[in-house]
Amino acid sequence: MGIDVDRLMRLARHAADEQETRFNMAIFALRNTSTINAVSRLHAEVSQKLFSASFPDIPTDEVPILHVTNGVHLESWASSDMMGLLTRYLSEQWMLETSNAKVWEAVDRIPDTEFWRTHERRRERLVAHARKRLAQQLRARSALPEEIEEAAEVLDPRALTIGFARRFATYKRATLLFRDPERLEKILNDADRPVQIIFSGKAHPADEAAKSYIKDIVHFARRPGMRDKIVFLENYDLGVARDLVTGVDLWLNTPRRPLEASGTSGMKALVNGALNCSVLDGWWAEAYGPEYGWAVGAGEVYEKAEYQDDVESNALYDLLEKEIVPTFYKRTKDGLPRSWIAMMKTSMKHLCPMFNTDRMVQQYVETLYRPAKEYYEKLAADNFGASRAYTRYRLHTRENWNDVRIEERRGERKRHSLHGRGDRRESDRGARRRPPRRRSCGNLRWFTGRESRVSKRRRDKDESGGRSGWPSVSLRRALPVCRRGSARHRRSGDSVQRALRPFPHALPLIRWG
Repeated sequence: MGIDVDRLMRLARHAADEQETRFNMAIFALRNTSTINAVSRLHAEVSQKLFSASFPDIPTDEVPILHVTNGVHLESWASSDMMGLLTRYLSEQWMLETSNAKVWEAVDRIPDTEFWRTHERRRERLVAHARKRLAQQLRARSALPEEIEEAAEVLDPRALTIGFARRFATYKRATLLFRDPERLEKILNDADRPVQIIFSGKAHPADEAAKSYIKDIVHFARRPGMRDKIVFLENYDLGVARDLVTGVDLWLNTPRRPLEASGTSGMKALVNGALNCSVLDGWWAEAYGPEYGWAVGAGEVYEKAEYQDDVESNALYDLLEKEIVPTFYKRTKDGLPRSWIAMMKTSMKHLCPMFNTDRMVQQYVETLYRPAKEYYEKLAADNFGASRAYTRYRLHTRENWNDVRIEERRGERKRHSLHGRGDRRESDRGARRRPPRRRSCGNLRWFTGRESRVSKRRRDKDESGGRSGWPSVSLRRALPVCRRGSARHRRSGDSVQRALRPFPHALPLIRWG
C-alpha cells in the first residue's frame, strides 16, 4: 500500500484513541470508503452516534452515514397458496413490479372469504408440520410413547397462532412473554379465545445466556396446561422458517431498542398476510402504522434493562388482552374476522411495495453505486489529474489552516447573501430603512438589520472609546474565516457555516480579503 505500519494503524482507530493498539476493521472501513450506509433509518441514527468520534469536526446528525433499509425477495417467501391468490387478482405484475404500490392496491379486490380461507389452509399446514417435527424430536430423545402420541394433538388449527423464530441472542429477548407466567397462562388458556405460540431458533454455541433462553422456553412448554399451547421446534432452518412465516397469524419481535439493526423475518411474513407485533426497532420503527400492526412501547430507550423488560412485557400483555386477541376473535355472522382481514390487506398494500429486494437494490444503485461510479470517473479523468489536484488542495489547506483568521468589518458593504435578503446597499436611497435588530450571544452583541443613522452615530461613538456593538476580540479569536486570493485556496461554504454554527448571526462579519 506504500504506507508505514504506524500510519496504517492510525487509519484503524478513532482520532482521540492515540494509545489504542488494536486494529479496528470498522473504523478502517469508514475511513477508506466513499460512502457509508446503514440497513435501516434508526440504524443510521445510532451509527452516527457510535462513530461520531471518527468525525470530530462534524455534528453528530451530519456524520456521513446514509441508510438503505433491508428488503426480502417476496416471491421466495410467499406460500404457493398465497402466490396463486395474488397472481389471480393482481396478475403476474406483482412479481415483475414488486415495488410498484399501484399494483398492490388490487389486494382490495380479493374477496374476504377467499382471502381468509387461503390463510386458514396455511395455518392448518403449519400445525400439521409442527406436530410432525415435535414427534420426531421426542423420538430422537427416546421419549415415552405417551408423549409421542400427545404430540399428534398439540396446537389448534383454528386458534390465534403467534410465531417467534430467529437467531437466539440475548438482546432479542425471546422470553419476554414469560415475565409474568400466570398472566400468560390466562391468555393462552382462554376457552373462548385460545392463543398458541410456536418458537424456533438457534443460539451461538458459545452464547450460554442465549442457550438458557431456549431451555426456559422448553421447560415452560412442559408445564401443565402448556404442552398443547407452546411448541419449540428444534434444528431451525429455512424449511422451518418458511413454514412459520407462511402460516402464523401474528409475527412477534421483541428486541431491546436500539440494538436491532434491521431484522427481516417480519418482512417475510408480510406477503403471506401475517400481521406484525414488534418493539419499535430496526425496520419496524419506520414501517409501523396502527392500521396494520402493533407496536410494543413508543420507542423509548431505558437505562436499566430489567426495568425496560418489566415495562415492555406488561405492554405486550396489554396488547394481547385488549387489542390483538379481541380483534382476531371478533367475527361477523359468516364467521369471518373482518377487522383482522382489513388489517392484513392494508399491511400488504402499504408494506410489501416498500420492504422488498426490488426497492432495496434500486435504492442502492441510485443512492450509492451510480454516484460512486460518476465520482470515480471524475477523479480518474486526465490520468487521475483531478484526484492529484484534490490531494494537493487538501494538503495545502491542512498546512495553512492556522493562518486563517477573522477580522471586524468596518463600514457598510454589500449585504451578505447568506441572510437571503437580497443584495441591497446601505446607500440605496429608495430602500426602506429598518430599525436595527439586536441579537445577543452571551456577552457578544451585533446588529443584523440595517443600521439607522442613530445607531451608526452610536457605533462611531463606541469606536472612539465607548462600548462597541460589534463582536469582541474573543469572538474574533474563536471563529475562523477564509481568505481567498492567488496564493490561497477558498474554503467551501459548508465548512464556513459549520465553523460559525455556534454564532449564526456573525456570518455577515466575515471579510473575504
